[in-house]
Amino acid sequence: MFESPTEFAPDRREASTRILPSRSDAIVAPGSMVIGGPVGLHAVVGRSPGWTPIRVILLIALVFLALGWFAKAGCLQQAPDKTTKVLGLDWDNHRQYTAMCYADTIPLYGAEKLNKGALPYKSSWFQDDGNGGQEQRFMEYPVATGMFMYAAAQTAQGWEWAHENWGVPAALDVVLFFNLVALGLALCWLVTIWATALTAQRRVWAAALAAASPLVIVHIFTNFDAIATAALAVAMLAWSRRNPWLTGLFLGIGMAAKLYPGLLLIPLLILCLRAGKVRDFGITAVMTAATWLVINLPIMVLYPRGWSEFFRYNSERGTDPDTLFNVISAVSGYQWGNQPGQAPSLLNAISMALFILICLVVAFIGFHAPMRPRLAQLMFLTVAGFLLVNKVWSPQYSLWLVPLAVLALPHTRILLAWMVIDSLVWVPRMMWYLFQETGDGLPEQWFLTAVVIRDIAVIALCALVIWQIYHPTEDLVRRGHGWRRLSADDPGGGVLDLAPDRMPWPRRTPTVRHRDDDPATGPLLVEDSEPRT
Repeated sequence: MFESPTEFAPDRREASTRILPSRSDAIVAPGSMVIGGPVGLHAVVGRSPGWTPIRVILLIALVFLALGWFAKAGCLQQAPDKTTKVLGLDWDNHRQYTAMCYADTIPLYGAEKLNKGALPYKSSWFQDDGNGGQEQRFMEYPVATGMFMYAAAQTAQGWEWAHENWGVPAALDVVLFFNLVALGLALCWLVTIWATALTAQRRVWAAALAAASPLVIVHIFTNFDAIATAALAVAMLAWSRRNPWLTGLFLGIGMAAKLYPGLLLIPLLILCLRAGKVRDFGITAVMTAATWLVINLPIMVLYPRGWSEFFRYNSERGTDPDTLFNVISAVSGYQWGNQPGQAPSLLNAISMALFILICLVVAFIGFHAPMRPRLAQLMFLTVAGFLLVNKVWSPQYSLWLVPLAVLALPHTRILLAWMVIDSLVWVPRMMWYLFQETGDGLPEQWFLTAVVIRDIAVIALCALVIWQIYHPTEDLVRRGHGWRRLSADDPGGGVLDLAPDRMPWPRRTPTVRHRDDDPATGPLLVEDSEPRT
């Protein structure tokens, strides 16, 4: 019998349930041989005081955020104007396309009049309406995003003042603006990864794929979407911690930055109805609406016309190049009523009708599945369906799916393949823009083909999620050691986790009965010979 050479630590806890990718993941396991191989069979997991999984994942995220900044750095190069000799951005020869470094955050600094100190929603400007006339324009982003842009612009101009008066190092104000925005977005993405990792619980390492996603390199600084992803990720973490008040608070913040976080209310309603947790859903919904209203109310009251610009602009907006509607237009020649200055009523109606159909399908799955789906699964289906049938799919919108995908479908090879495909769409997109400007680059067919392949990949992910919903023993998050035994219900489900169904659905399919005497054993799959009533 061997004795320990030192005394045992007072705290002997370990993360014995944590999933270890170096043992179980088809990509990580062989890759771990580079650094000595998988974790040892007798290793004590979860006791490291320094290199915890969260810290390692955040370090990975920092590396990929740095790569994302360098991907946009080509558009920050400066050179004197050939005529005026005034220093400005060097976008000669369409550098933003040839270097594939384009980011909305750079031209929006001037386009939204932020460079002139204009207060969003109060200040306006006029531009060509496409019919030979002029139209009045305001800030086109939701309030939280617009004020984030304003704060970054004011800080950049304050830095310029400090440069002129105190001699601190500086650059062009638009470059300062981009870097300040990038700093804020990087912090938001780190919050996204942190919250996603904590929501994943024993599969904490699944968040490493979100941190190391190639989509981060391409799109994290393309626009301002990381603000909304952070708010949604924290909201989902709060729900997993059984805090509906905090969930609603962050959902309201997210909706004030980008409306899509509000889509979480759809799967929450479905699952809470099935589990009889309507009170928790009601608290979340009311708190979401209240938070959104508090953030928006000052602008709504003071500058109603500027506040409504976001809704007017999106109503009158035509098809985005990255959508299936645009693919149909290119193939058939039908333009969906995209007339300048007019709302494409038919396009709006079809897009809305298709999204309602998506919601009905998600609701059917949520109520009909033999075991109540996990929240992340239904949320992924809802957001992916929304993007597929929406008339707008800006390239950076794909970031919305990244944290949801690793929670809903933690299959490294499958998700990595989709992320690579989605990120590569950026190449023919930039080359098509270059083709439009100069005749060089790639024609539209290359870009549309990439869009179709990307959409097929997303549809395939949705199909796999649905398959695992109806075959819960195939779900890695729920799978136990035996094919009939599930080791977990919904780690991110909060009050839904291990809650029994309260709304039976007649069917002759496998159902789930929970062991009330010992929930720790997990749910047990059984076959019902008669439909449930």
